[in-house]
Parts: sequence; C-alpha cells; structure tokens
Amino acid sequence: MSYQNLKSNPLIFDIVLLIVRLFIGFAMISHGFPKLQDLIDGVDKPFFDFIGLGPEITLSLTVFAEFVCSIFIILGLFTRIAAGILLFTMSVAAFVVHGADDFAKKEASLLYLSIYTIIATVGAGRFSVDGMIEKRKRTSDW
Repeated sequence: MSYQNLKSNPLIFDIVLLIVRLFIGFAMISHGFPKLQDLIDGVDKPFFDFIGLGPEITLSLTVFAEFVCSIFIILGLFTRIAAGILLFTMSVAAFVVHGADDFAKKEASLLYLSIYTIIATVGAGRFSVDGMIEKRKRTSDW
C-alpha cells in the first residue's frame, strides 16, 4: 500500500489512527497505573519535582496525564487536549527528568512524544467520541 492510497482512502487512515490511539493509550496506562496506586496508597517514594510544587502534586499531575488522559486518548474524547497534556508530560520526562541521561533512558519518552505530536496534530479520527460529536454537529443545526 502506497502513501497515495492512504491519502485517497480516509477509512484506512481512520482505522490506523484508531489502532495507534488504542495501543498508545493502553501502553501509557501501564506507566500511569502504578503511579496511581502509589498515589492512592500514599506510598512515600521520591518523585521528581520539576517546578517546585512538591512531589505529591507533581505525582498527581503525572497520574492525571498518564492515566486519565490516556483514557481520553483511547476513547477519542478531548483527544487533542489530552495529547497536548501528554506531549508536555513526555517533554518533561525526556528533557528534564532524563535530560542528563543517555539516549536509551530517553528513548521511550521521545517515542511517546512523537506519537502524541501526531495525535495532537491530526486529532482522533472518525472512530472516536470526538468524531461522533463532530458528525452530529455537521448533521444538526449547531
């Protein structure tokens, strides 16, 4: 399948976008869920505090991004906003938390960063809650 076929067949594009959203959403939840458990259990693990709000608030913001925003990405709800929040979170992970580390430590956050950049740019696609809302807007008198 060539690039031209993908451009001329929006159905394939939307299916690929759905698969990417589902995969990246569940993959990021696997990072966010342990942090959510730590937050709920009150585990006293040191957590990176990059803006001086304290480790608990920073952990809460990270849980919101990695867990809640990932659910939004999976559903395709508020997709561009959720991808933007995750884009910021992965930027902090890559360039601040792992800024002095070698590439191998940064690689995962940079890969997530690039995928969230694509999702923030193109949106959720047809097979999403955002897509259903957009379709309803087009067919109604909004």
